[in-house]
Amino acid sequence: MIHCNRAASLFVLFVLCGSAGARAEPILPMAPTPEEVGLSSSQLARIEAVTQQHIDSGMLPGAAMLVARRGKIAWYKTMGFRDRAAKDPMRQDAIFRIYSMTKPIVSVAAMMLVEEGKMQIGDPVAKYLPEIGAMKVGVEKTENGQMVLELVEPAREMTIQDLMRHTSGLIYGSRGKSLVNAAYIEAKIGNRDDSLQEFVTKLSKLPLHFSPGDRWEYGVSTDVLGRVIEVVSGKPLGEFLKERIFDPLGMVDTAFYVSVEKLGRAAQPWQAPEGPPVTPRFDVALKPRFESGGGGLTGTMDDYLRFALMLADGGEFAGQRLLGSKTVEFMTADHVGSRPGRPPGLGFGLGFEVRTSVGEAALPGSLGEYGWAGNAGTLFWIDPREQLIAIYMVQVSDGVRVMLRNQFRTMVQSAIMN
Repeated sequence: MIHCNRAASLFVLFVLCGSAGARAEPILPMAPTPEEVGLSSSQLARIEAVTQQHIDSGMLPGAAMLVARRGKIAWYKTMGFRDRAAKDPMRQDAIFRIYSMTKPIVSVAAMMLVEEGKMQIGDPVAKYLPEIGAMKVGVEKTENGQMVLELVEPAREMTIQDLMRHTSGLIYGSRGKSLVNAAYIEAKIGNRDDSLQEFVTKLSKLPLHFSPGDRWEYGVSTDVLGRVIEVVSGKPLGEFLKERIFDPLGMVDTAFYVSVEKLGRAAQPWQAPEGPPVTPRFDVALKPRFESGGGGLTGTMDDYLRFALMLADGGEFAGQRLLGSKTVEFMTADHVGSRPGRPPGLGFGLGFEVRTSVGEAALPGSLGEYGWAGNAGTLFWIDPREQLIAIYMVQVSDGVRVMLRNQFRTMVQSAIMN
């Protein structure tokens, strides 16, 4: 049993400790009832009922859902199918494409290098990736009746902090209709056949969407951060993550692809016979050249719980310290401030969405809670005030992912009684 008397420490962990990299069970004890940790069984049952409705309708093939509070797992439910086409039920060790839930992991990796004095978040990105320093801002203007891009110098250099908080001027091509967005799509930015070095070289020839620091806009910033980690550490991103994060935390099923012996555990999307086309998802069996720090990892519920517990306990899990507690505090503070681009009440830290007010956002929550989501519908958040971690693992299409995870988030918040 691990006790931490820091104010930021949330959880008393009951961990059967083993060597670094070994699977240690159980991660947390199970509460006899949700009520023991201040949660409502009847409200959690409503989440199960709603989830079953989505499975029955064909919207959702299956789900793995978890809520931990006050050092215990209050509720852990697997429902539906791991692979509905194969009629294989959902399982506790199912492996999901976690997409952008990769970003917090890679951000932690970067801050480990900062703690070692190998870089600073105020450093220009060009210090490590010189080609990024040559990027210009693309400003749309009308010329001879047509929209064209005028390239202008950015007001300042892009920094590591800009990459981590998404104020870099880099974007996702699919998230807009501007000429810069179109240029990303034409260049096939994020192609899984490109190495990270090739990705950065290709990206550096494109315009920035805005001058670094001007606003928040979601994009390939964390992919670039992954390449910075490679340059600073001298190791491929996947190798660094395995050695420094996955092995120490016992995240034995998290990687940029699913090995042959584990393919029978991979959670798959499903094409409902009468439903709309399913959003294409990457083939987890193929080892990509592009180790996407922004969205390439696959992993299990249990693995991500280990990562979340490390954050919740100020950078340490099962005797393995990855970060100092002040570093975690710094990462989970709001780094965006009044810059445009974020929804009301929801700022952004170094790799995480951060709750900045209770009443402005359209979702309930606590001041200071933080987390992030993934493109296939996955979601996690950590609520220090309520001593709560929630994780939602699904593989669904773009059209329903936001509704499903917002519904889950709202209904979990409604289960808190005291």
